[in-house]
Amino acid sequence: MELGRIGLAELRRRYTQDGVAIPAPLLRQLRADARAGARRLAEELAERREALARERRRVARLWRLERELSAQGHARIAGLDEVGMGPLAGPVIAAAVVLPLGLALIGLDDSKRLRPEARERLEAEIRAGALEIALGSAAPDEIDRFNIYRAGQLAMRRALAALSAAPHAVVVDGRRVPDLPCHLVAVIGGDARVASIAAASVIAKVHRDALMRALDGAHPGYGFARHVGYGTPEHLEALARLGPSPIHRRSFAPVREVACRTP
Repeated sequence: MELGRIGLAELRRRYTQDGVAIPAPLLRQLRADARAGARRLAEELAERREALARERRRVARLWRLERELSAQGHARIAGLDEVGMGPLAGPVIAAAVVLPLGLALIGLDDSKRLRPEARERLEAEIRAGALEIALGSAAPDEIDRFNIYRAGQLAMRRALAALSAAPHAVVVDGRRVPDLPCHLVAVIGGDARVASIAAASVIAKVHRDALMRALDGAHPGYGFARHVGYGTPEHLEALARLGPSPIHRRSFAPVREVACRTP
């Protein structure tokens, strides 16, 4: 690389993006450069390179459970997770994700712990690398009819049923899902500890957020595009002012209380 043809600002822009590999020859050239700014950039990028190496090791550890299951003969493993259990409005969305064993997804984590831009990047990478992805949902009226816990299980069973072939094993976050025709492993905090579950949480979260933004146009005034149905002060004020919409969960206390007061 000819450093004279590429400014330091452009190098910094290129190589400080999440997940971008920093080649060792670039560091050697920067360290040998006469410019103090180049040498400072070399140290900055060296720190990022080491951080990226640590992150790769962390992500590799997330595959421990899938590797154990694969060694036991489970060739097709699906990660399963749901999002949207807490909001006052909108559906529960579940995702079932089948990934190639060991797929490197830098930054992979529980979707709740990721910045929106990191979720969007990872969602695209997961979709590009996945063997298969399927989604399932439970609508607000089903949440009201069955309760939120059972509705979450329903969404997950629907996501698994939407796969083209049943997995040999399913890894799921925190709870057992009854009536599954395959080996099931439930892991407390699995969306931060197991690669396939974390990937499913990212897919489900990005899909649900996009769906709530679309529903904002159909049900204006509540701010669904901003809070995606969670009980923020903005949402509670709009709920009190407008009353429940057709996508509100009337079994949830804040919505039920407003519905009882609405003539």
